[in-house]
Amino acid sequence: MGQVIRSHDDTWTRAEDASAIGALRRSAVVLAERRGFDEEDAGRVAVAVSEAASNLVKHAVEGTMLIRPHPEMASAIEVVAADRGPGMRDISRALRDGYSTAGTLGIGLGGIARMASGYEVHSVPGRGTVLGMYFTARDAPRPSGRLSGVRRPIGEEVACGDAFAAVDTGAVVTVMLCDGLGHGSLAAHASQEAVRLFLERPDLAPAGALERIHLGLGQTRGGAVAVARIDRTAATVSFAGLGNVSAWIAHQDGRQGMISVPGIAGHQARTLRQYEYAAPPHSVVVLHSDGLSDRWDITSYPGLVTRAPSVIAATLLRDAGTRRDDACVVTVKPGT
Repeated sequence: MGQVIRSHDDTWTRAEDASAIGALRRSAVVLAERRGFDEEDAGRVAVAVSEAASNLVKHAVEGTMLIRPHPEMASAIEVVAADRGPGMRDISRALRDGYSTAGTLGIGLGGIARMASGYEVHSVPGRGTVLGMYFTARDAPRPSGRLSGVRRPIGEEVACGDAFAAVDTGAVVTVMLCDGLGHGSLAAHASQEAVRLFLERPDLAPAGALERIHLGLGQTRGGAVAVARIDRTAATVSFAGLGNVSAWIAHQDGRQGMISVPGIAGHQARTLRQYEYAAPPHSVVVLHSDGLSDRWDITSYPGLVTRAPSVIAATLLRDAGTRRDDACVVTVKPGT
């Protein structure tokens, strides 16, 4: 079948006062221990997470942190820290040990870089910074860094009505995103049922997978669904969408939209259609629910398309996400 990737129950924790630092460190260490990290490896996680959380508390605006199993490799840990400013002008300088500028997140990035198994940073002065890092046990395999997705429920809800899943064979990755109608547990049930139906037959072409999901969601609320198949060898994307899920091929000079037909999977659908698009290796495929505005402009984020999928996804969620709906964004690198 290939590598299966699916959405986790993401919990974004606000880092607004000193008490958050210890709570985030403990959460990361517990996750590391559950994944078999020894004392030294768990210590690396603790130091890096403490440093990143401390930076958010002391210097960030609206800082949040996500700690979870890595989407591509459950034995690894992924940490994403995001804030809304002040940002950094020179990330390479900020990564040097001992560099410090009051009021920025440059403090401690050199130490974080040494502790993490992998990391990436994107920052725009005046708009904020997103730091993505992951940790593996020593000598363990590392995730490919080709696909990621993040979710956030509406308001203070626990259940998120949006979900995604993907199957990556190396040369081809097929990804499905479902925005369950409404929000709460019933919307979550619809989106998880869409995940189940998709993963039972990931070999189907996008239009076939979409039809299968549409026919299978009749006993649920239904939702908007999109399926994209990225062929990394051919540098193409095959896409089929039903309802209000946005799909894009983004590159440093702009983006191209992919077409969905109106309807609600499980209840209303016109003739389902599949479309073919070019996906250059330097681009990024983005799928997101209508919990994100589609007005984001990739050209206003210099260098973002070259960053890790987790950093791209978290940046879009931070700036285009709305608290008035569940939100989910998935990013895939077509390049091998």
